[in-house]
Formats: sequence, structure tokens, C-alpha cells
Amino acid sequence: MAFKEISTRELQINPFSAIGDEWMLVAAGTPEKFNMMTASWGSVGEMWSKPVAVTVIRPQRYTDQFIKENDYFTLSFYGDDKQIHKVCGSKSGRDVDKVKETGLVPVFDNGSVYFEQARLVLVCKKIFSQTMDPAGIIDQSIDKWYPDKDYHNVYVGEIVKVLVKE
Repeated sequence: MAFKEISTRELQINPFSAIGDEWMLVAAGTPEKFNMMTASWGSVGEMWSKPVAVTVIRPQRYTDQFIKENDYFTLSFYGDDKQIHKVCGSKSGRDVDKVKETGLVPVFDNGSVYFEQARLVLVCKKIFSQTMDPAGIIDQSIDKWYPDKDYHNVYVGEIVKVLVKE
């Protein structure tokens, strides 16, 4: 099945169920070296007069180095099948070949990487990054997510392409 490009205004998803329930793969890299990881935190919306997606990645995650080193990252969605996420959410690309373990087929597109099996892909050009500053935490209940003080790196990407399965 091929992908069809649509505008961000045509996108018909509930971001709360897509990100929070379905989950997504965050991917970045080159044909020579790339990685992907499962994520269930993030957002999509409008910022700086641009359609954007936000993803957060802990600094020890292998995928973080790929997003830091590259101009693009992708967020891709796979429906209710959690098999991909069982591998990509529990194993590091430092230790295993996630493509081989999942059967994912990478697609390289103008500096981005995503996978043929996705039902939806958001291709994002990185426009902002910053490590979360714990001084900015107002609601102290949030701090429970950081017992090791490994605050997420925040990446905001302009959504430059939306691909849906035809």
C-alpha cells in the first residue's frame, strides 16, 4: 500500500487517543544509521504560526542522539497492533536490530526515516529543542516521573509532511 500526502488541515485524528492509547514510533537518522522508539507522550498543534508536533525523549535513550544529530524526525502510527511497540519500547537499538526484530521496512525521504507499515506519518523539521528545567515544574506531582532526575529533552518539529495509507 502506498502513502498519500495530505495537508495538516486535512488530518483527522484525535491526538489524545493516537498518542496516548495507540502510541507512536519516533524515528530519526540516515540510511546508514537510524533508530526508532515507542512513545506515548507528545502533542500536535499550532505554534509560531506553524503546524507542529512535540515529542519528549529522555537523554539516555538511543533515539535522542539521532534527533540531536539530524534535522528531521518522524512520528508514525500503527493502529492497535502493539507488537512493534513491544520491541521498540523495551529494547535499545544499541543492543538489537529493531528492524530485524519487528519486520519494519524503513523508508528514507529527504532526511527523514519512517516505515512502510505505518498508517500515518508526520514528518517533522526540528525547529526547537531544550532540556526540561526542573525549576519550571509548578505541579510537584509531575516530579514523580523523574526519580532519577533524567528530565526529557523537548523537541518541537514543524510538520512538513503528513502521509496516510491509501
